[in-house]
Amino acid sequence: MNAVAKKILIADDDSSIRLVLSQAFTRLGYQVRATGNATTLLKWVSDGEGDLVVTDVVMPDENVFNVLPRIRKQRPKLPIIVMSAQNNLVTAVNAAEVGAFEYVPKPFDLDDMTSAARRALARPADAEAAKAQARAVRDDRLPLIGRSAPMQEVYRTIARLVGADLTVLITGESGTGKELVARALHDMGRRRDGKFVVINLAAVPRERVEAELFGKEDGAVGKLVEADGGTLFLDEIGDMPLDAQTRLLRVIDGSEPALNPKTGRRPNVRIIAATNRDLRGLIQQGLFREDLFFRLNVAPLRLPPLRDRVEDIPDLARAFLLRANREGLPAKTIDAGALERLKVHPWPGNVRELENLVRRICALYAEDLITPRIVERELADQQPVIDGEDKPATLSQLVERKLSSYFADQPDGVPPAGLYDRVLEEVERPLIQLTLTATRGNQVRAAEILGLNRNTLRKKIQDLGVEISRGRR
Repeated sequence: MNAVAKKILIADDDSSIRLVLSQAFTRLGYQVRATGNATTLLKWVSDGEGDLVVTDVVMPDENVFNVLPRIRKQRPKLPIIVMSAQNNLVTAVNAAEVGAFEYVPKPFDLDDMTSAARRALARPADAEAAKAQARAVRDDRLPLIGRSAPMQEVYRTIARLVGADLTVLITGESGTGKELVARALHDMGRRRDGKFVVINLAAVPRERVEAELFGKEDGAVGKLVEADGGTLFLDEIGDMPLDAQTRLLRVIDGSEPALNPKTGRRPNVRIIAATNRDLRGLIQQGLFREDLFFRLNVAPLRLPPLRDRVEDIPDLARAFLLRANREGLPAKTIDAGALERLKVHPWPGNVRELENLVRRICALYAEDLITPRIVERELADQQPVIDGEDKPATLSQLVERKLSSYFADQPDGVPPAGLYDRVLEEVERPLIQLTLTATRGNQVRAAEILGLNRNTLRKKIQDLGVEISRGRR
């Protein structure tokens, strides 16, 4: 069947959304029928119409999550794309659980939507496989907060992974929520009735890592056996000593038995690892085993830094205020000006830094309303200072400190070749990323601010893998 013969059914109570999607799909040569309610959509499907359904979740007559199981029962091979302004992990996982081919958050990029439609029409959804990928989450106390495009991608990835038992490698800067993601994968996955066991390899003395992980000769069990039947979360895997890496690899590939003394069998464990370090760089330096990296990197999941999703800051700040109040700190609200001030802070400590700031303000200030003045004072108090001087460190001084620490960590104090290009890339990427975020993805404006030719900027975006956030439309 060619593209002209294929029909797309659109269901959304917003007439502007129906118009935009109808025009876009018609231009691509598809037939289109659009409705503003779930009842009509269900009738069309029952009559055998449509090769693809694109539907909103909240409809005036019925929630589509209640309708989709009926559609799946009548036409199990009909692919369905779910779109929603309720952009959170619950929506993404629920969409997967009811057998949707794809979940697209609102506001959506039209190119993303048409691309999803092409893929859905080329490879119809398998309802049973989709159900195996995820199950519904009934608890509204979400482990992750944010409606930005980078977080939507995280939610979609989690939804695809919770039903699988794959080894996952979570990467991201400190404070981005790697343990929260690991817990979500465990709590919503097949092993949710088993233990979730954590070992922070950066916090354990190097000489004790193997004993903590694999147990001691006196019979004390290690974290690996403790996690039998559940999940073992190896936090900061990049800090694991080489000897322990070698032993972990042997245990994973089965060449070294690691028996549970209670069962006499090898522990049945799902491994989730996380790191804020560049493991490929550590491999080049001889500090991390390449074969172990490939064993762990079966399903990679990257968490964005907070500066790449500044539109999530208001939701995060309000959630942290509520959490602080539940824990006994005074109840407070935050005004719009304070939220805008939070958005322009670089947040080197990411979400953890934001939560600590909110908790500190709740504890230290008597005012019920958090104003820009309060936020400014707290952020100023946290600025790094030059040793012995009561003034903020300059960018040059901060870079010098970072590089000095980097040189000191290298064998014999000498880094591997190619340092100049690596350092430039480390500076260029966040500079371009922050400028694009400030201009809401406007490359012409960003090029002007950076003083670059637009073609040069476009090439750097591609070469550096910079993500373009266009903000809400």
